[in-house]
Amino acid sequence: QVQLVESGGGLVQAGGSLRLSCAASGRTFTRYGLGWFRQAPGKEREFVAAISWISGNTYYADSVKGRFTISRDNAKNTVYLQMNSLKPEDTAVYYCAARPGPATAQDMGAQRTYGYWGQGTQVTVSS
Repeated sequence: QVQLVESGGGLVQAGGSLRLSCAASGRTFTRYGLGWFRQAPGKEREFVAAISWISGNTYYADSVKGRFTISRDNAKNTVYLQMNSLKPEDTAVYYCAARPGPATAQDMGAQRTYGYWGQGTQVTVSS
């Protein structure tokens, strides 16, 4: 079993930054991929970014490339999402998720392949 706990959400003005954290526990993550997804009001949940726990390869949605950075701390079993140059359209509930690896780049961005989810953390960007 895997437990994921997100933190770091909040209210920020457009152009500001936030760093989300996802603390993972329950099983070793050496063979897992960790991803961030988000769901805005009235919209479907969408892929944001993902990272391979073993290789460190990263994957991003086009809408966040160059602004968001995903990283991991193996010792702390924690994945981070550094979000810079935030826009009002980034407002959403952000979810951390884990999936067994290895995986193709397509699989890393597909939420149907993730079996474990956190409870989500709200990010609100004001204009």
